[in-house]
Amino acid sequence: MAGRGGPRGRGRGAPALRGRGGGPSIGSVPSSGPGIPNQGDHIATVGVKRSAFGSSGRAIEVFTNHYEVSIPQGMIYHYDAISPSEHTLPARLNMELIVKLQERDHPEIFTPRGVYDGRKNMFSVKRFPFENDTRTFDVTLSDPNVQDSPGRAAVGRGPKIYKIKLTKVAEINPEVLSRFLEGSQSHDNTVLTAITALNVVVRMEPTKNYPFNVRSFFTPREQKDIGGGLVLWRGYFQSVRPAIGKMLINIDISTGTMYKEGPLLNICLEFFNRGNDPNILAPARGLPERERLRLQRFISGVRVMTNAANQGQQGRTRTPRVVKKLSSAGANSLSFTMREGGTMTVAQYFARTYNRPLQHPAILCVEVGNGALIPIELCTVVPGQIMRKQVPPEKTKDVLEFATKKPADRLASIRNGLGVLSYGQSEYVRDTGGPLSVNARVLNPPTLKYGQNSKQPTIVPRDGAWNMIDKKFFQPATIKAWVVVVYERQNRFRDENAKDMIAGLLEACAAVGIVVQDKQPLVFWENAQGTIADHLRKAGLACNQKKGVFPNLIVAVLPEQATDIYTAIKHFGDVSTGVATQCLKSQKCTRAKQQYYANVCLKINVKLGGINTIPDARSVSILTDPHNPTIVMGADVIHPAAHSEGRPSFTSLVANVDSDTAKYIADCRVQTSRQEMIDDLEDMATHMIDMYINYRRNVEKKPNPQPKRIIFYRDGVSEGQFRQVLEHELPQIKKACAKMKVDPKITVIVVGKRHHVRFFPKRPDEADRSGNCRAGTVIDRDIVHPLEMDFYLQSHGGLLGTSRPAHYNVLYDDNRLTADGIQQLSFALCHVYARSTRSVSIPAPVYCMYFHPFLYSDQVHSAFRCGYCLLPSQEPL
Repeated sequence: MAGRGGPRGRGRGAPALRGRGGGPSIGSVPSSGPGIPNQGDHIATVGVKRSAFGSSGRAIEVFTNHYEVSIPQGMIYHYDAISPSEHTLPARLNMELIVKLQERDHPEIFTPRGVYDGRKNMFSVKRFPFENDTRTFDVTLSDPNVQDSPGRAAVGRGPKIYKIKLTKVAEINPEVLSRFLEGSQSHDNTVLTAITALNVVVRMEPTKNYPFNVRSFFTPREQKDIGGGLVLWRGYFQSVRPAIGKMLINIDISTGTMYKEGPLLNICLEFFNRGNDPNILAPARGLPERERLRLQRFISGVRVMTNAANQGQQGRTRTPRVVKKLSSAGANSLSFTMREGGTMTVAQYFARTYNRPLQHPAILCVEVGNGALIPIELCTVVPGQIMRKQVPPEKTKDVLEFATKKPADRLASIRNGLGVLSYGQSEYVRDTGGPLSVNARVLNPPTLKYGQNSKQPTIVPRDGAWNMIDKKFFQPATIKAWVVVVYERQNRFRDENAKDMIAGLLEACAAVGIVVQDKQPLVFWENAQGTIADHLRKAGLACNQKKGVFPNLIVAVLPEQATDIYTAIKHFGDVSTGVATQCLKSQKCTRAKQQYYANVCLKINVKLGGINTIPDARSVSILTDPHNPTIVMGADVIHPAAHSEGRPSFTSLVANVDSDTAKYIADCRVQTSRQEMIDDLEDMATHMIDMYINYRRNVEKKPNPQPKRIIFYRDGVSEGQFRQVLEHELPQIKKACAKMKVDPKITVIVVGKRHHVRFFPKRPDEADRSGNCRAGTVIDRDIVHPLEMDFYLQSHGGLLGTSRPAHYNVLYDDNRLTADGIQQLSFALCHVYARSTRSVSIPAPVYCMYFHPFLYSDQVHSAFRCGYCLLPSQEPL
């Protein structure tokens, strides 16, 4: 019982952590009204204190997936729950032990019962009568009274005894939480512990009845079989959060990938999807070793019940067994030594001991936690088990389809989930009201400028979208020479297909202003099994030999599922040689429409150093003020996938070099695996500042090339890491400025999307075509931090499902920007992402880092090009 986790358990008794009055179990703090909480100078915050709300834009009201709750009135006692075991027990088992302790063994002590988080923390409104506030209990689950399977002695054993030590570590006065919500209390450890206690309270009831994963639990009420031995369950997320003058529960739907219940044999057959013949699981009949290992990875950790008897419950264990691994041979080939001497196979053991000959003796066995070997055909997967491994790639589409819900359907599902949450029947949380209605505003989108030769030189986006009709790029690039390399088979992508593709691309380039000096590029068909770099080098040499110049663009036509080819092409172009590459799918560019090629031109133009569009100066005065030249930086750290060992994390920094914040460069470094703070930020920021100064001095011919402002957007940082950003990364930016002998004022803004906050239009005329809130919807009241400057901005138009707003936290602000200024700035930066004619969900400098192609290639260099950013070496300074 060490660490942190979600609760699981069952119990009855008096209510725990009750509030007063008619609100939900955790009572209501009187709201301080629509104004800013009264913050004294002595109140400490991590980020910038909120001094005012924003006011620009059109005022509306929206629903949000928050419900108001109340705060308990009496003292809360915090206990450490520790099991002095050599191994950390699963949260599910921890919770079962605490339930047995409170309900069965000592109800006279634990009435009213405490609430438990499944790991370390227990909270109670009653101070338990322990000597010196600590006591150790012996707790058992049950006596299995079963006969063991082969590999273990078949002797009777008593129930296993677990020791649980409870020690009071703190007393929490809920008054500190009330003062915090009113703005008269710092966000210190006492406040954090009180919020933790309330989270444990609201999760206690549902997670004792359903499988859970951190903050979500899952129910079979809504499910979908996706094959491969997996089924999706609808889940519900809940989290208690502080807001201005009140506590709120954030409730959202989630998706759990579960193992299908039933015979383990059926699940294994489904996993391979090769028919219903159990003999495909027999090594002696051709099961490849790599396939056995793949199946072992899939089912390891699954809990199974075993039934060795022909009828009834004789021989069935009361406690599920955990699968550790698969045997290397079938049950009729696995032998073990008996205690009384002699050997027999697993198949013989079950036939003699249980009078049950195996139906499929040649197939695999599972080895369970105690080392016993059990034939697969005798195992049954217990229901409600979350698959905590990575979802197989071929199932991703099914998961997305199940998880995607339109806004109205999502809100209805959340409301239906209140019944599952059982707030009305729970002894821990009383009934809540309806979803909260909050004040919002819809910001005006920025005006975007295109080239002077455009019939329509400016455009104001509508619902986060616009088009390229009658527009030419603000700064079109030039294609001096180019080659086409086709990796699709020639009988599928014929010579006429290549000619049509070239003609379509030339027409699209002319429409947007890209100058193509070479109208007849060389075309090569290559075998995808060959060396990609050699193919591209050969094409470049042929172009130079025939036309006297190397190509500055390589267009590659790829077949379906050509990830390896794509990676090799990008490595050749962006790392090895510095030539722009554009990959096209053969299916899409066969009889493609002009809209497709227009979208391709958006990528080609910026790869060749052009600028597609810029925001009009009047729309973002903060960025275009000639007296305050501004660098906008975006930083993120990308970590390896779960269960990936020995792979590093990658840090990236993107920044503009031009005065219009439309041309960006990128830098990428490697650092310690799963470390979030960026170690090399000083060197990276120094490079960005140097490039900015050189570009403004040598290309734009500005008399004052030094930056006066730096706006630093940081993605991927949790609330608990805000202070680390200020202590570790902000000083590095300041050192970079000092190294470059500049003294800009710095603003640090954390932007995140890893949250469950959603907004829903109250009226149909306030929704876009997808049913979502319109692009530009901003909320900086009602549900935001009681003290610090933060806001939610839904900057993009909806396409599928319910849009997720971005959450912005202002951690540092030398520039003393207003709330309106920061919100309008962030919204404008969501419109300058070069690869599309739609606003994106977060500002472009951090959004483009989601598309870097080499973050997990075998060779990663310090600088690279994506479809948006330029290699520093590519910009002629």
